[in-house]
Amino acid sequence: MSSYLGAGAACRKRRRGGERVFKFKSFGENGCPVEFDGSFRENVKALLEYGHLENNLCNGLLIWSFQLEVHRHPPLHVLLFVVEEPIEASINLHCKHCQYVGWGHHLICNKKYHFLLPSKDTVAACFNRDESNFDDPNPEKGKFNLVELQGHKMHGVFHSNGFGHLLCVNGMEMGSDLAGYQIMELWDRLCTGLQARKVSLNDTSKKRGMELRLLYGVAYGQPWFGRWGYKFGRGCYGVNEPIYQKAIDAIRGMPLCLLDNHLSIFYNNISVIFFRYQALSDHSMVTLGDLFHFMLELMSRLPKENSIDSCNPAILVETNCRWSPKRVEAATRVIVEALKRAEFKWVSRQEVRDAARAYIGDTGLLDFVLKSLGNHIVGNYLVRRCLNPVTKVLEYCLEDISTVFPNPEALILNNSKVKPKCKITKAQLMKDISYLYKHILKDRKPTLTTGIFSAITMAARIILDTKFLVKEYTEELSMEVKSGLNGKFKLFCTVLLRNNEEIDQGLKKPMHPYECVSLEEDATFNDLKQEVEKNFREVYWRLRSFVVETIVNVSVNGSDVVLGSLEMGQKLVFLGSNEDQTGIMNELMIYECGLNSSRVVDCPCGAKEDDGERLISCDICEVWQHTRCVRIPNNEEIPHVFLCKQCEEKIVTLSSLP
Repeated sequence: MSSYLGAGAACRKRRRGGERVFKFKSFGENGCPVEFDGSFRENVKALLEYGHLENNLCNGLLIWSFQLEVHRHPPLHVLLFVVEEPIEASINLHCKHCQYVGWGHHLICNKKYHFLLPSKDTVAACFNRDESNFDDPNPEKGKFNLVELQGHKMHGVFHSNGFGHLLCVNGMEMGSDLAGYQIMELWDRLCTGLQARKVSLNDTSKKRGMELRLLYGVAYGQPWFGRWGYKFGRGCYGVNEPIYQKAIDAIRGMPLCLLDNHLSIFYNNISVIFFRYQALSDHSMVTLGDLFHFMLELMSRLPKENSIDSCNPAILVETNCRWSPKRVEAATRVIVEALKRAEFKWVSRQEVRDAARAYIGDTGLLDFVLKSLGNHIVGNYLVRRCLNPVTKVLEYCLEDISTVFPNPEALILNNSKVKPKCKITKAQLMKDISYLYKHILKDRKPTLTTGIFSAITMAARIILDTKFLVKEYTEELSMEVKSGLNGKFKLFCTVLLRNNEEIDQGLKKPMHPYECVSLEEDATFNDLKQEVEKNFREVYWRLRSFVVETIVNVSVNGSDVVLGSLEMGQKLVFLGSNEDQTGIMNELMIYECGLNSSRVVDCPCGAKEDDGERLISCDICEVWQHTRCVRIPNNEEIPHVFLCKQCEEKIVTLSSLP
């Protein structure tokens, strides 16, 4: 069938005449394969009509497959699976992803839809099991749950209310034949076409050991997923959006001159790397954000095997220069020798000038050369120039770069057209990015943990503690809904459940999100109530027998026409109850957060809710706190007995009483 499915004979046997093949690059767009003009649930149903219904691939769950052609020459096809998981077949009743991103108050939905791009090995395993199951006297042996397998290229899940989670994206670095951005573009098209509401993800993406949310945060002010519109959703360890944004701004705005001045003492290559990319850039790079942005942009443009030329910036005599090349070269060598005698220490401009005047009497020439020499390579040395942040005086020093450029070309002044070259390859660029990431952002020496470096450490940790990102695909009051397309009158509706046990206390907390309800123009309020009942029964497990009793803050008769009484796009709240109360669990169990909502989280970091990080409970007050915040390392087991600081202090106080 394709190079992708050529892993085994069982895969090839699966080919069926007439099965449609869709273009990978356009799948999910409107019209490919269907016009997406309904609600999320309606759009999913319309899409699945074009899929091929599979058998025995997901432990009895309904599963459809779509063949997607990535490119024709050489041939490459992938399979997209869509698995429908009803609540009755769910292994996990509650959704931890909803809980961690802040949607734990949502009611449990009737269905989930899993969208999967399996790896080659997973596809082969699927169809090998499928084939071998035909002659097996015990067909249950061949059944397994595709959803639970690890290592998919992509795994995303939607609840039937249109809220979803992107669970994994594995690109070429993980052995996929699709790049990460290709997978994300497919996922984004699907979310947009299906009219998903909001989608979250847990950003733990890495490249060569570098956390991309930190690397791209410094370079672009947003994570890698930000290019598709994913933004701050929820931070861990008490991090909120203003704190996150301040951390991004602080780390991006770190001046390169200060970093160069401090770090070069410990890491010889820092100055050379700074200089190398400044030479390539058309504009001055002032901050750490400027440097990482330029390097990543260069990485995206640089061919994989080719290289670009970086001018080794020897001083080139200008055509209108009043000094001859020979005199400029002589002055340069005198200045370099004076800096050598300083034993690679920082020397003020005036001190260098005074030392050189013993050999060069022309102060104008010295001033010209000193101005031209800043951050340039001369022979085996990089002449570094920096403004002292304390004294505000220009200072110079030499950096031996013979280990970085083993065969540097000598300073050539005789021919102003000659520019020594050094090659910058993609491999070298990635090596330099990794070096800066390690020594500036992540693993610094203990001596570099104060002052400006303490700010970098704190900002980096805040960024790394921000993993939950969210994109809002369909706004509640979108212009499309307000326009009333297809002659439909549309309203936003949600419901309140009356508490039967405490009916006199009124209403319970409203249940979000609102659902868009479409009506004919001559529909009455009785029709509206029926449509609300139908929608919420389809979406939520707890509301399968929901009956509307009244509309909150709206006084109308059931026979009144809706059009004219309400405005298009108006929000309404419906009060009702469930007719069938049998088989209903504890009220806490009907929400996505489950019994975890009863946990009391009060951590020193400021967190008040479970954010998915490791927690420990105090054995006295039963308050939960992060193990990291109470200084229990992640590689250590949770102690059998733990007391929070408040309880510990109370015990100490009591023990001191007579």
